[in-house]
Amino acid sequence: MELNACSPTLHIAQLDFHFPTHSVFQGFNQQFGPGVTWLRGANGAGKTTLLKLAGGALLPASGTIRLDDVDSAHTPLAYRAQTFYCGGDAPALPWLQVREFLDLHLALYPGSDESLLNAELDAFALLPSLQQGITALSLGQHKKLQLALALALPVHLLLIDEPFNGLDAAAMAHLRARLADPARLARQCIVLTSHLEPQLPLAATVEL
Repeated sequence: MELNACSPTLHIAQLDFHFPTHSVFQGFNQQFGPGVTWLRGANGAGKTTLLKLAGGALLPASGTIRLDDVDSAHTPLAYRAQTFYCGGDAPALPWLQVREFLDLHLALYPGSDESLLNAELDAFALLPSLQQGITALSLGQHKKLQLALALALPVHLLLIDEPFNGLDAAAMAHLRARLADPARLARQCIVLTSHLEPQLPLAATVEL
């Protein structure tokens, strides 16, 4: 199984997923190529659910999800090592300091560069918070913390739910610039949801 680092593509085929009260996806097929894809849809259409399925946070009832030839079900560790899901929720690790939380992620992703992460933390004004407990951060800081990881980790599939929600103007401008970087667009498959027009070079728009 191989990953094409130059043009990673997410393949979703015959996907079924159901909550106890209703079905979200039945026989869903979609392909996401390199660059940015904006996933649009009304509330309840399944945008966040699809990102969590693609990120491995939820398991489908049936169907396949693979990044190039790396199958999320057959080789889950290899798949997740190339994937990062950014939802903006507070992490369920209240006993950790911010630095410990970041070190955990650096250890989970081979090839991570701590200097790149520190540069993103600096851009989001988070360096003064590294010794704080993770629960001391505001919701906006949690969002920036996950975005810093998303921008720094050496993954090929980047999944970001509502990336611009809760950001100040400076953070929003930085995020847009980093997501529009041509080198990033060539090496990553980026799927984002947003209620706002993202104002980014879009490879595609997918409606749910």
